[in-house]
Amino acid sequence: MKIPKAWRLGISEVQIMPLPRQRPPTRRPIWIIVLVSLVCVSLIGAYVHPPRRYAACYLFASSVCRPFKQWIPPAPARVRTDEEIAARVVFRGILNAPSLHPKNPKIAFMFLTPGSLPFEKLWEKFLLGHEERFSIYVHASREKSEHMSPLFVNRDIHSNKVAWGQISMVDAEKRLLANALLDPDNQHFVLLSDSCVPLHNFDYVYNYLMDTNVSFIDCFDDPGPHGTGRYSDHLRPEVEKKDFRKGAQWFSMKRQHALIVLADSLYYGKFKNFCKPDVKGRNCYADEHYLPTLFHMVDPNGIANWSVTHVDWSEGKWHPKAYRAQDVTFELLKNITSIDESTHVSSNKKKVVQQRPCLWNGMKRPCYLFARKFYPEALDNLMQHFSSYTTI
Repeated sequence: MKIPKAWRLGISEVQIMPLPRQRPPTRRPIWIIVLVSLVCVSLIGAYVHPPRRYAACYLFASSVCRPFKQWIPPAPARVRTDEEIAARVVFRGILNAPSLHPKNPKIAFMFLTPGSLPFEKLWEKFLLGHEERFSIYVHASREKSEHMSPLFVNRDIHSNKVAWGQISMVDAEKRLLANALLDPDNQHFVLLSDSCVPLHNFDYVYNYLMDTNVSFIDCFDDPGPHGTGRYSDHLRPEVEKKDFRKGAQWFSMKRQHALIVLADSLYYGKFKNFCKPDVKGRNCYADEHYLPTLFHMVDPNGIANWSVTHVDWSEGKWHPKAYRAQDVTFELLKNITSIDESTHVSSNKKKVVQQRPCLWNGMKRPCYLFARKFYPEALDNLMQHFSSYTTI
């Protein structure tokens, strides 16, 4: 049997084919994964907290400097009710109307009091000699007031009973504004209580109020139970939760804003019906929320967001600190008149402190023109120190 030549080849002559090489498992570039992850995190961060400074925008592409929501068609705005549209038209007309410039512009001092005013003599000392530059209105809600100063005689207006925390408090404020607005010379309107006292001389107060174009309405966002926690869904749709604000009752406002308060029935009606004590276990006080919320929505740039009436809440009680005769010293009054930052503290557990400089026409100035709460017994000490601590 003839063996094929291929079979007779020697081993040395046989060409052995190498076995196929097994490739090691592919190594994934971990650094690329990490880099992609960082970019994703940065983009998410840019969406949540869009860069606002030039340095941040320099690091990112210009498109990243704009929030992602700008890439998506905006959600359609809520359709306003007929009542809302009508109210906004009226408010805009008032705000855009040319300002009146009477020959003798006056400040209307409006006193909201249960009865007599214990500090009339102090106010007389403050007001004397400036009779052409002020008006006085007294709303005595419980009993007819007996006046100790001739400046207050015949200055009482028709008054109704006022209950703390009720809408009747706002009604009294509107009643005072209505009577004061009858005088076209009244250009600024100051709400004061029976425990309020002046902190500066008349000229200082007059120039402070007349030479600025804002109203001093206290307004801040309190996320705690005594702020947003008082909000009721029944205020919707006209008043949304994000617009609900809180502030001190004691305001000082220009004539345009006083007209808006009287013209408003829509938002007032909402607060009258759905912001009151003991509603579903929550206490909502209209005098603390109505005006701050209204002007935050209607004219946020037209208010200073603090009140020119000082009050001390440092004791953490339901009512502010009240000063007795022995408390009234030159040092106390000087300290109050030197405060140039407004302070708000949230009512939640965090007790977040919000401090802002009191800017008057862009300049930092003392915040307060008036102060409360003083006991009647403090009158003599206040009279004694008035000429000293009002010097600026």
